Amino acid sequence: MPRIPRAQQFDPASVCIVHLVQRCIRRAYLAGVDVLTGKNFEHRREWIRCRMERLASVFGVDVLTYAILSNHMHIVIRTRPDVIAGWSDSDVALRWLRVFPGRRIDEQLADPTTNDVETLANNAERIQAIRTRLSNPSWFMKALCEPIARLANKQDEATGHFWEGRFKALAITDEAGLLACSMYVDLNPIRAAMAQTPEESRHTSAYDRIKSLQGETITSAAAELVAIETSEAGRILRTSTPDQLKKRNAEAKKRRGPSILRDAWLSPLTINERAKVGPQASKTGVRASDKGFLSLDLRDYLTLLDWTGRQRGIAQKADIPQELDPILKRIGIDGRMWVDLVWRFKRYFGRSGAAGSPQSLRESAAQNNRKFARGQRSSAACFVVG
Repeated sequence: MPRIPRAQQFDPASVCIVHLVQRCIRRAYLAGVDVLTGKNFEHRREWIRCRMERLASVFGVDVLTYAILSNHMHIVIRTRPDVIAGWSDSDVALRWLRVFPGRRIDEQLADPTTNDVETLANNAERIQAIRTRLSNPSWFMKALCEPIARLANKQDEATGHFWEGRFKALAITDEAGLLACSMYVDLNPIRAAMAQTPEESRHTSAYDRIKSLQGETITSAAAELVAIETSEAGRILRTSTPDQLKKRNAEAKKRRGPSILRDAWLSPLTINERAKVGPQASKTGVRASDKGFLSLDLRDYLTLLDWTGRQRGIAQKADIPQELDPILKRIGIDGRMWVDLVWRFKRYFGRSGAAGSPQSLRESAAQNNRKFARGQRSSAACFVVG
């Protein structure tokens, strides 16, 4: 069956949730220890997490959940064109130039100048295209994966492709699909036998949220959304040698912001029912918005995640605890099939272009002028009718 066109999986002009998977080519190691060569690439996980954190502060995209494995990574994002609509043309221009400066950084300043921002902001047609790109999953993945590939190839003293073609995308059609997908992503290190519990699953969103509840902080990697004055940039370029300029740019790349809670750059998990309806744009500068994505408390999510993770490798799955069953019933999931839905998520939806309840899959297919959505029949037993 041919791959579903990306245009039918997500629309950058509309708010949508997408599960993204990017895998390394052949035997390339994204992170971890290569058992054949003995090389340790564990530090690359932090490369990727920091890059995601930086992009979360620039793009109109909410990072909901993520997991960085040895040869691939999972990210669940929510596009936020509604948040971008509230940005001025200068804001859009500055954010774009922070990620795509459009010049060789080793020959120029790493920081965009006020003149650069003004020139781009005055190009109405270009700015309109950039607004769309800043909420486009494809451009988000381009901005994430290309720098990582260059760094990895440089470290490996290799050339050519590092990533296995285009990333895989799976549209999430409802909250039931989103809860199952989020758990599937957070439990990937346990599935891969890299950890025993979510508390040990470093470089996952679950780990970040658990550590934040314990008060752990990190130094922010968010981009500085301030341009350097053109006159100051000219003075630096006139008075700096190439080596000094290169050193200054290297220091700028390492520059970090204030301390923040470990999960502050991620989207809040719980939907705030008391918050005003609307974009809920974040004012912290470390993420696009403060809007949650699940109608359950973070501690309930972590309790359910921990219990589900403990069912790995158990032939006869236990009945879901009574205190957790109402959470699933509220969003239409059969508690008796919950473990199967999460641990075999790829079996149910891996070859589909979307994940969710059968009804939401049918509705999604109809909206895209398709008669059928793969996965709706095989996953029907996991959901409560009506």
